[in-house]
Amino acid sequence: MADSDRQKNDTFRNDWATKDFYQVLGVAKDAGAADIKKAYRKLARDNHPDSHPDDTAKHDRFKQVAEAYDVVGDPDKRTKYDEFRALQSRGGFGPGMGGGFGGSGGAGFNIDDLLRERTGGGGFGDVFGDIFTGGAGRTRTQARPRKGADVESTATIGFTEALDGVTISLRLTSDAPCGTCQGTGGKPGTRPRICTQCEGAGFVVAGAGGAFSMNETCPGCGGRQLVYEEACPTCHGSGRGTSARSIQARIPAGVRDGQRIRLRGKGSPGENGGPAGDLIVTVKVRPHRVFGRKDDNLTLDVPVAFDEAALGAEIKVPTLGGPPVTLKIPAGTPNGRTFRVRGRGATRKDGTKGDLLATIQVHVPATLDQPAREALEAYRGATGGKPLRANLFEESA
Repeated sequence: MADSDRQKNDTFRNDWATKDFYQVLGVAKDAGAADIKKAYRKLARDNHPDSHPDDTAKHDRFKQVAEAYDVVGDPDKRTKYDEFRALQSRGGFGPGMGGGFGGSGGAGFNIDDLLRERTGGGGFGDVFGDIFTGGAGRTRTQARPRKGADVESTATIGFTEALDGVTISLRLTSDAPCGTCQGTGGKPGTRPRICTQCEGAGFVVAGAGGAFSMNETCPGCGGRQLVYEEACPTCHGSGRGTSARSIQARIPAGVRDGQRIRLRGKGSPGENGGPAGDLIVTVKVRPHRVFGRKDDNLTLDVPVAFDEAALGAEIKVPTLGGPPVTLKIPAGTPNGRTFRVRGRGATRKDGTKGDLLATIQVHVPATLDQPAREALEAYRGATGGKPLRANLFEESA
């Protein structure tokens, strides 16, 4: 047996073995299911924490009652519990006896071995463990911390802000307790009563039974254990409302258009002390008048005159957020050729930068003055013997 299982079994023997759930409910050991249920409902109603917010003794009493009913109110658990108590009453095991069984010596028998022999299955924890893991589970589960819901939003930022990173202000609307009823779901001033669907537990058992059963939030009271004669006029009994708030969100450098950024802990508040949910921001980036973007690189179309492309030239091109750089255009540079300027692109996650990709666009003037026309006609005459499209008409072999 693993140490964790042995420790759990010792806890069962030394703690739960001393509790008489029938006595807690004030019923006989041979009481019928209806009498047990009736006793539980009365005790739960008389000791419910919402009816006695400042009475810690009644709070503890309510937990004890819920714990007892979770066991003896379930036929299968009750049978196992009765067998467990019968073994204890015959001196089988008790507080402080550890794994031993069988009288003052405590030697010669082991409770886990005995139960394996009797059931043909597991030991103490396998046979009786579901009693105790489920006992008071109704009240514990209801108070279990729950993470808040994630909230989604959209933010539009500038091209330069996307490259450098920016802190933006977002106005968020998220789920919250109703401001009118403070989350109770009832009309203010009306008296609550125990939910009859879950009998004040806040949960109901769903499934086919056995290993496939599980606790689910009660649909009648939404897990609040109480219902009101009149529902809250604002939330119509749901106990939920909305809250609006403004937060500051940091958009990291290098974000792309359409990228989703998850900001931890910026979503809806958690319940019962649970952590807040996350804020998921979909970023929209406005286009730049001059620059474009391809992965971590910036792109730039550079207009070049025909003579600059043909004869070669040195031209200046802009960079984003920095001084211009000089490009050396070799003679005979074709239209569409791309030059790479290292380290002048977008910021990467590791802090380095991509490149600037400058693509040559040979400019053809729409109109020509007389000297320019004469010069081009002279150029045409000088190159007329070398047709560019001759190979388009050659027959393929």
